[in-house]
Amino acid sequence: MSAPTAAALRDSEGPAVWLGALARRFPDLLAELTPSTSRPLRERPGANRVGGTAAPVRLYVSDAIRDITDGVVELEEAVRDRLGLRRVPAASVPVRLRRVAGLLDRVADHPDLAAHIADEARRMTYRCTRALGDPEQLLRVAGRCPACDSVSLRAFPERAVVMCVNPVCRHVLEGAEAVAG
Repeated sequence: MSAPTAAALRDSEGPAVWLGALARRFPDLLAELTPSTSRPLRERPGANRVGGTAAPVRLYVSDAIRDITDGVVELEEAVRDRLGLRRVPAASVPVRLRRVAGLLDRVADHPDLAAHIADEARRMTYRCTRALGDPEQLLRVAGRCPACDSVSLRAFPERAVVMCVNPVCRHVLEGAEAVAG
């Protein structure tokens, strides 16, 4: 396999697409954590409010923000270290994502690094999407399941899996079987 070109790094499966998607969705995740002030919450009689609001904190959103933030920091540090670049000052997640995207031309000489960036950015984008409540993408696959012969094959691009969705079967296709399916 040849080294990816800068154009290949920006294609529909390249790291630039996933970095851009994460940069667009992350602010939505931050907004999801902030309690809404548009509608007042009813409080229990006698309950004392501590701080500014009685709105509950969504822990799954908080966990996703922490996971993505840590992942982006580690990704930027790994990319800069691999390329032999000096450390840069701390910044917000969208700024760090833009900095990593700005290094993609240099990453073209390191196919394993490009694959790592794409995988990590895809993982963090899906984590962000799940925390925002968006449903997982599901694609119908032509052909029949080799295990149960039903026409229930579906691709789950986020998980990089092709499987039978027949509740009795649930067969997961492997390698060449998934490509031929």
